[in-house]
Amino acid sequence: MYSMKETCQLTNMTYENLKFYCNEGLVPNVKRDSRNYRVFDEYDIKWIQALTCLKKCGMSIAEMKEYLALCLQGEASIPQRKLILEAKRQALLKSIDELRESVAFIDWKQGFYNDVLSGKTAYYSNLLPEHHPSEN
Repeated sequence: MYSMKETCQLTNMTYENLKFYCNEGLVPNVKRDSRNYRVFDEYDIKWIQALTCLKKCGMSIAEMKEYLALCLQGEASIPQRKLILEAKRQALLKSIDELRESVAFIDWKQGFYNDVLSGKTAYYSNLLPEHHPSEN
């Protein structure tokens, strides 16, 4: 069994977040030691790591609670859980595409700045009328 502090170290979660997740009911079947402190076993550790991943996937607390409720129903709820995860997967893929577009813009802009600084390209700006490309 692991203490709160040990669990935080194993899951890379802050004490406050772990306590919040426990208080929200996101860590089911929390056990207590003889001093009434929360303790966690290997199954709890794996579930808490899964919660961290779900949070990184963009799941809200309400969505995590819904997912947990389905998990607690057992095998019969797998089709519903797959739908939830697929929706998150699609949203993540869209975010990845948007991030790639943003990186491409930054790469283009950095290249433009490099070309201006090296004298290869004349400076122009869409924001400053005196530097519009059509007026140069």
